[in-house]
Amino acid sequence: MSAPADHFALFDEPRRPWLDAEVLKTKFLTLSSTTHPDRFHNAGDAEKQAANSRFQSLNAAYNCLREPKERLQHLLTLERGAKPAEIHAIQPGTADLFLEIGQLCRGTDAFLAEKDRATSPLLKAQLFQQAAEWSGRIAALQRKIAGQRAEADGALRAIDAEWQTDVRPLDRLEQIFHHLSYLTRWQQQLQERFVRLAL
Repeated sequence: MSAPADHFALFDEPRRPWLDAEVLKTKFLTLSSTTHPDRFHNAGDAEKQAANSRFQSLNAAYNCLREPKERLQHLLTLERGAKPAEIHAIQPGTADLFLEIGQLCRGTDAFLAEKDRATSPLLKAQLFQQAAEWSGRIAALQRKIAGQRAEADGALRAIDAEWQTDVRPLDRLEQIFHHLSYLTRWQQQLQERFVRLAL
């Protein structure tokens, strides 16, 4: 099995847990302006194909490095030579949020099923107010998740400062990666329901 591509190297960045999003975006725009396939429309097929391949690699690297969860997974894979293990245990500090999200999702799903069955215009009007209430509850939980993501970002910045002194707390990074994985999944689940409530 071949080693994974080093997305950090493609952007001439050291392997580290924290990257400045704006600096990364600037580098991406600069690099993509010289490698974009449109610049090679008069080139031969081999050169067009190479340009397309370079541009796809650059896009994949950027999409990976700009997302903290994806960046951590990539960093851990490079540092350890294998992807982080799948775990199914919720961290103790996150268990309450997990239960709260589960209850809200079940309640929202029951309401959405009732809303889908409604045929009377009067009943639909009454359900509109309830939909707004469910949306408000989802928005409140999304803010909690955003707060936890901000805390994770702060932890990554702290680890990044240690990283520069050659301290490599890979186990702590893996914990943050798993935490971000749960937060991302829950955010997606809540957003799907938020959108359905608005329809």
